[in-house]
Amino acid sequence: MKTMQALQLLPAWLSDDARLYLRHVEEGVPIRQLARAQGCHASTILRRVRRIEQRRDDPLVDEALTRLGRFPPAAPAAPPREDDPAMTAPIRTPDPRPCPDIETLSREGRRVLRRLAEPGALLIIAADMEKAVVLRGTVRTAVVDRAVAQGFALNGWIAVKHSGRVTSYDLAPAGRAALKALIEAEACAEGRDPETPSQADRHRDWGERAVNEGQGRVTRLRMNLAESPLGVLARRRDADGRPFLSPDLVAAGERLREDFELAQMGPRVAQNWERFMTGGARGQYRPDLGHGGPGGSERARERVAAALSDLGPGLGDMVLRCCCFLEGLESAEKRMGWSARSGKIVLRIALMRLKRHYDETYGGAAPLIG
Repeated sequence: MKTMQALQLLPAWLSDDARLYLRHVEEGVPIRQLARAQGCHASTILRRVRRIEQRRDDPLVDEALTRLGRFPPAAPAAPPREDDPAMTAPIRTPDPRPCPDIETLSREGRRVLRRLAEPGALLIIAADMEKAVVLRGTVRTAVVDRAVAQGFALNGWIAVKHSGRVTSYDLAPAGRAALKALIEAEACAEGRDPETPSQADRHRDWGERAVNEGQGRVTRLRMNLAESPLGVLARRRDADGRPFLSPDLVAAGERLREDFELAQMGPRVAQNWERFMTGGARGQYRPDLGHGGPGGSERARERVAAALSDLGPGLGDMVLRCCCFLEGLESAEKRMGWSARSGKIVLRIALMRLKRHYDETYGGAAPLIG
């Protein structure tokens, strides 16, 4: 039976539930005794032990618990008595492979979890593999020791995606939270402000979106889904489980914003230098170069004007604020004088009308840029 010194030799990254499980299964400590030591009811300890036991279907978790069960015990402070159960306990063979410490797990976690956070990345391992590999499609992006991968699985950072002769893992929500905490801890250790590198990341939600290029061609592009309010609404679902905004409605809103940017119809935030770059017409009046005037593509400006004219007041104002100026729904509702939570309904109606306008005008095909 392991002593308290042996428990202190267990890695520091081991969770409390796993420690209780090892004390009960490997040492044979009764549930009630563990409950008295923890100051809780015996049923609470039983649930925590069963929670770990149910995870032994995961090959890496089972290997990690087996390894920790064979962790070499510390030398006893005093010779055991003859009636000590440790005299009759079975002798386990220590695992010759070293167990990773918390520094190794943290360092490898920052490196490997970053790769697993990429879209389509999986951690692959088999029974005869000494190391696990991270694959993104057919490209190997990282290699990690099997013992470190066992620590990832036991901490719940990775979850089984497909089991069989070869087991694949993807990044679990606990792994994403652990990656963020590890990056912030590294920044603090280096004397950097942990908030500085993550300010922009707070407003980014990278994902893939299908873009219809016309003539039956569909391309999947990686983009920031949180850049537009449409990306937030597209991830919400109604009572039937369907997305609140379908991909074609989001594409219609993004198409309007693309024309809006091409036409340079937004308000200017700096001085207009075009007037000073036209030597021959420097003293003439040119309304197209006036305050906030157009300076981009004429065709894109005509497409925006035609779409807003077809939508009319109300619907046109809503898509202009949310799709072009990237104004939030709550702010748009206040400016329009509408009741709360009514803007998303009006926006969906406006996008449906905008999609019909594009289908009737261009036949569903995206116009050429310019």
